[in-house]
Amino acid sequence: MKILWTPWRMKYIRSCSKDSECFLCRALAEDKDEENLILLRGDKSFIIMNKYPYNNGHLMIAPKRHVGDLLELDEEELIEMANMVKLAVKALRSEYNPDGFNIGLNLGRAAGAGLEDHLHIHVIPRWVGDTNFMPIISETKTIPELLTESYSRLKKYFE
Repeated sequence: MKILWTPWRMKYIRSCSKDSECFLCRALAEDKDEENLILLRGDKSFIIMNKYPYNNGHLMIAPKRHVGDLLELDEEELIEMANMVKLAVKALRSEYNPDGFNIGLNLGRAAGAGLEDHLHIHVIPRWVGDTNFMPIISETKTIPELLTESYSRLKKYFE
């Protein structure tokens, strides 16, 4: 059995228990896209950077509606979100040139959803060798770029 260690996510997990407000809805309601790391707002959905990324360029696509189940999405939301996933992959390939991607969503707490009431699709760029001894030995994940730098690099692809 392989184990994925993500000790840096503990900050997020602890914040969830204190903060009952949906961080996606809060970010969407505010007019501070750069501060909230929102790269694109569509009619039905939006692209936001993950504040606790697994890798540089870790993006999330979410519906604007506060919906926790895939079956609750209407066809327009599904289509726009799928198109945003495609746009995210194109932008990340152009800017970061990853070797591959993990793309998916976690439906429900048992499936690993940190925020189970507002579904979101993760788009995570991957590189051969992007996992190493650091997370296991020192409980540290090396993210070599600040979120603000990643935002600046990616924003041009969503304008």
